[in-house]
Amino acid sequence: MKADEIIGIIKKQLEGFESAVNVEETGYVIQVGDGIAKIYGMDRVMNGELVEFADRTSGMVFNLERESVGVIILGSDAGIKEGDEVKRTGKVLQVPCGDALIGRVVSPIGEPLDGKGKVEATNFRPIEVIAAGVVDRQPVKVPLQTGIKAVDAMIPIGRGQRELIIGDHQTGKSAIAIDAIMNQKHENVICVYVAIGQKQAAVAKTIEKLERHGAMAYTIVVSATANDPAPLQYIAPYAGCAMAEEFMWKGKDVLIVYDDLSKHAVAYRQLALLLRRPPGREAYPGDIFYLHSRLLERAVKLSDEKGAGSITALPLIETQAGDISAYIPTNVISITDGQIYLETSLFYSGIRPAINIGLSVSRVGGSAQLKSMKQVAGMLRLDLAQYRGLSTFAQFGADLDAASRNQLLRGEKLTEAMKQDESKPVPVEKEILIVYAGVNGHLDDIPTDKIRDFETALYAYMDEKYPQLGATIKSKPIDDDTRATLKQLVTEAKQAYLNAKH
Repeated sequence: MKADEIIGIIKKQLEGFESAVNVEETGYVIQVGDGIAKIYGMDRVMNGELVEFADRTSGMVFNLERESVGVIILGSDAGIKEGDEVKRTGKVLQVPCGDALIGRVVSPIGEPLDGKGKVEATNFRPIEVIAAGVVDRQPVKVPLQTGIKAVDAMIPIGRGQRELIIGDHQTGKSAIAIDAIMNQKHENVICVYVAIGQKQAAVAKTIEKLERHGAMAYTIVVSATANDPAPLQYIAPYAGCAMAEEFMWKGKDVLIVYDDLSKHAVAYRQLALLLRRPPGREAYPGDIFYLHSRLLERAVKLSDEKGAGSITALPLIETQAGDISAYIPTNVISITDGQIYLETSLFYSGIRPAINIGLSVSRVGGSAQLKSMKQVAGMLRLDLAQYRGLSTFAQFGADLDAASRNQLLRGEKLTEAMKQDESKPVPVEKEILIVYAGVNGHLDDIPTDKIRDFETALYAYMDEKYPQLGATIKSKPIDDDTRATLKQLVTEAKQAYLNAKH
């Protein structure tokens, strides 16, 4: 073969040759423990970037320092040791999203925890995104019914709102949130329940309750229990929110419960202190406000142009001895659109849900409340507030005039009517019925200990004799005819109830 033929063949081969050199930036572990690792040698890594350890565990870049990089480990650090190689991925943390997650219990990184096999999700979303801007939003004007009489009547929640549930340990905060999830069964609302730092037994009990009431059919549970490392507890609410946003951008309504953000703040404080971030008030780092504000700002009612989807957030905060002026409670109160305050003394005196009407408020829900509920519940809050003040005064044995005695009687009956058992949400038309009966004095001559019994009989009477009335009061404001029908219904039901008892 001639020399020029050989040169031609070599040239041809060189033309088809592509350089496939893959340059990866790697570093190595110089310190590991307590869910964090210090890594040396990653000069170009970005904040929030995912890295991969030698044992395939993922980590997220959390601190960029001059000599090293602080990484939070998203899993167990048992298989990671000093000197191990760490690779950059060039990606941010994403979680699986979409219909495949509905009915599942997953970890904050989307791994199944329910033993039902792999999550077959096709879509992924980053856990941290910037919240929708002002132009992409619209006012909150569609109600989100919780099925809890006291909440829907006096502290209404609208779709797209952020309503804080705050109170001491064991006062029924989670019960209100879970009842609200249960009540979405026929409301076409997808629910996400994020359990942060709770005992595994408590989370299992919640899941079992949701299963028993058929609520898992439209609910995703994201679980980072007290057994899980602090990094997983830290990312859990953002992961749950990303899953919720997938549905919101498709025009659907979502209810998300963060149970609870006090433990979330503690997990973040732990990471910050381990990574030597400067501590501030109560040893929390300086950006603790931003931790929750960037999360809760993602709750939104989107404009019609953007599909009109919504995320309604119910964050929970646990107080110590009723102190709502502590650091984390005041932070979250200032971020949210109102709060439902649960009081220990009310809880132990048998008033459940133990809502303190004086300290609870909904800053936007009133404009989303059903017109018919607004009409009948207008005086309820005032009546109960006056009753609370008078009952304190009456304890001192003061002589009261007739008007004050009537006010006390009415308040006592209304307080009893607002009581509700756990896991028994009430349809909104029946809530309107009992509020109407209470505010208009129809319960005044029924013994207080029989009011709950009468309430059950009243609902049954409505279903049997006035089946069309519910749809009427749900769909439009109460006019004179409907008001007359309501009066007739309550009067007849009361007569039937009293006759049956004698």
